[in-house]
Amino acid sequence: MNLFDQLKDEVLAAVAGCQAAGSLPAELPLERILVEPPREAAHGDAATNAALLLAKPAGQPPMAVAELLAEALRGLPFVQAVAVAKPGFINLSLTDQFWRAQLQRVLQAGSSYGRADLGRGQRINVEYCSANPTGRLHIGHCRGTVFGDALANLLAHMGWDVVREFYVNDGGAQVDRLARSVHYRYLEALSAAPPLPPGDWYPSEDLIVLGRAIAAEDRDRWQHAAEADWLPVFRSRGIDTMLALIREDLAALGVQHDIFVSEVGLVERGMLERALAILEARGLLYEGVLPAPKGKPDEDWEPVPLLLFRSTAFGDDVDRPLKSSGGAWTYFAKDLACHLNKFERGAHAMIDVLGADHGGYVKRMRAAVTALSDGQASLDVKLCQLVNMLDAGQPLRMSRRAGRIVTLRDVIDEVGKDVVRFIMLTRRNDAPLDFDLVKVTEQSRDNPVFYVQYAHARIRSVQRHAAEAGLALADADLLGTDLSPLADEFELAVIKQLAQFPRILAAAAQQHEPHRIAFYLGDLAAAFHALWNQGKERPELRFLRADEPASTAARLALLEALRIVLATGLELIGVAPVEELI
Repeated sequence: MNLFDQLKDEVLAAVAGCQAAGSLPAELPLERILVEPPREAAHGDAATNAALLLAKPAGQPPMAVAELLAEALRGLPFVQAVAVAKPGFINLSLTDQFWRAQLQRVLQAGSSYGRADLGRGQRINVEYCSANPTGRLHIGHCRGTVFGDALANLLAHMGWDVVREFYVNDGGAQVDRLARSVHYRYLEALSAAPPLPPGDWYPSEDLIVLGRAIAAEDRDRWQHAAEADWLPVFRSRGIDTMLALIREDLAALGVQHDIFVSEVGLVERGMLERALAILEARGLLYEGVLPAPKGKPDEDWEPVPLLLFRSTAFGDDVDRPLKSSGGAWTYFAKDLACHLNKFERGAHAMIDVLGADHGGYVKRMRAAVTALSDGQASLDVKLCQLVNMLDAGQPLRMSRRAGRIVTLRDVIDEVGKDVVRFIMLTRRNDAPLDFDLVKVTEQSRDNPVFYVQYAHARIRSVQRHAAEAGLALADADLLGTDLSPLADEFELAVIKQLAQFPRILAAAAQQHEPHRIAFYLGDLAAAFHALWNQGKERPELRFLRADEPASTAARLALLEALRIVLATGLELIGVAPVEELI
């Protein structure tokens, strides 16, 4: 159990005791009571807002309620001190024995430490990456892919039934451009290409290989054919080839989706018509005219009647068109089919990981999911800001159409999958991120992935030395180790960080914020490195002391708990814990 939930239970028991004694009324709102770490360590180990929330309904000053609860909490055996601070916070300081018991919990649970059944088996669909199948993945796709994959790992760890989805945008103008690009490469292979490629084409070198393959297989079959005949063939071949390359890139990043869903396939299966029928039956479709675009007047804009979805009924700013003025289905209309498909596959909770340029799409998609599911499903959209790609501080310019691109695979090959994944989670998803090819491989404290990996490697090094010296303990012995020698403030600081892990995982899962794990690992590594440095300066704190078997055993137990949590956290974000750094 999250220890702060355990402490909350004690606070609620204190409230119940005061109610039984008549010092607090019987009916009180308890839902918003929290127990959390205080903002400043000097205030203790935990703080609760209970008195602040209960004062008004109890008809008493917050400080008076705080004193009542504090008196009850002082009787708990694991509470060392209770302090009341204005305007009514209650701060708890816990005994060293309490913290050592938390360390024992880590050792007993092993890699399951922090796991919880928060999701209770609920199906949740996490859609991420979903790059257009027009070329290899580049670094711009990477952030959302890593974010979505780490979030999916976390949710599965915390009790949800997770479906990892890649939505294939295989309809529309971009795949027609791909088909024409492949056809041009095909004509090149036959030495029959016109002097200039098609406008707005994709100059990917991968298409050269595909064009040659089609020429070798079909010879001049398509050389003089009408575009209407060859376009579907080259579109299909191009999409299949690009998806295969995308899958290779995802595998190199350690990502494997459960399902690839085709936009065209959904339309062909009638999902779009099904979605429209549902909205029509609920009175949410009508023909209307949208207001003129805001800002500078558009001389080309005309008030054309369009098929509209009444998304304002669900909190959107305006109703949204499902067809363009030319009669074609909008991207939004096809997304209706996509999300109805998710709902009918059993996902009552959905997460879409999108680029920051989709910010204007959020309200309409939430409205659509609510409308299509009749309020039974929810959608959370996580927007990922841009990645600024640097090389020794200098920006790298990327453009697929101009043929200047840093592919994701290039970056993985240069710095490694683990570095890429960790760095992508070192900032919140809604904040821009700098990725410097030079800095991310530096072996320094300023490099967060090295700092965390180094902590795990250092622990492994100590464990190897312990084995060589005959000091290592078997797992069964670790569980029975007397932990009382762990009394130094630096040792206790590490234990307190370890005890935060269940709370961090729970909050990260509930808020859909996997970056919290990376942040936490940095804090845990910092506490460990501080303890390591103390051991260099103070011999009595060294991990291995043949003359002190009791303290050595206790510290080896602490190191194993540290290793467990570091490894678990790294694996959740898709990073391998290294055994040693070269």
